[in-house]
Amino acid sequence: MDTKFDSFRAFYPYYLGEHRNATCRRLHFVGSSLIVLVVLAVLLRWLTPWWLLSLPLIGYGFAWLGHFGFEKNRPATFKHPFYSLAGDWVMFRDMLTGRIPF
Repeated sequence: MDTKFDSFRAFYPYYLGEHRNATCRRLHFVGSSLIVLVVLAVLLRWLTPWWLLSLPLIGYGFAWLGHFGFEKNRPATFKHPFYSLAGDWVMFRDMLTGRIPF
């Protein structure tokens, strides 16, 4: 089923439904945290800018491991890439603030 969404607000509940497994959510959180750390390390000149090329591998690697290994579904990225990217960061924030269980 190819669901269409008119807004991110309509998409986000669907996105959360694709992340019911706690291990999958945690792997997303680890990947997002590592992205933040790499960007920060590059900005502080602890790492060279070449490290920025690793960001998709870091982010998607952990997320896809969670989906294929634990959630047993296909990542929303394949059908909704922009909403999915936004969903990753909103879910990251919601996990940091305790709105979504870690």
